[in-house]
Amino acid sequence: MDKPAGNLQVQVCYAKPEIQLLRDVSVPPGTTLQAAIVQSGILDEMPEIDLSTCRVGVYSKLKTLEAILRDGDRVEIYRPLIADPKESRRRRADTKSNANSVP
Repeated sequence: MDKPAGNLQVQVCYAKPEIQLLRDVSVPPGTTLQAAIVQSGILDEMPEIDLSTCRVGVYSKLKTLEAILRDGDRVEIYRPLIADPKESRRRRADTKSNANSVP
């Protein structure tokens, strides 16, 4: 995509296990994460995305929807976790220790 003079080039990303969406978007300086997400069209393609509950970030760093973008930013929309990572690790460790203690 050609970059109009004075605009910023950003990428908006959303991924599920079966699909990854990457959209290059040209936005004016001062654009927020939320505005770039809306402009990308990802919300139309993935109606399950609820920005009031999903976390967002830029290059794996959590940001607010009101954060101002810079040229080259990669906006990421994060899905909610389906399991608590600490609890999952604890269960795996318990399973492993029980398997090792069997005579």
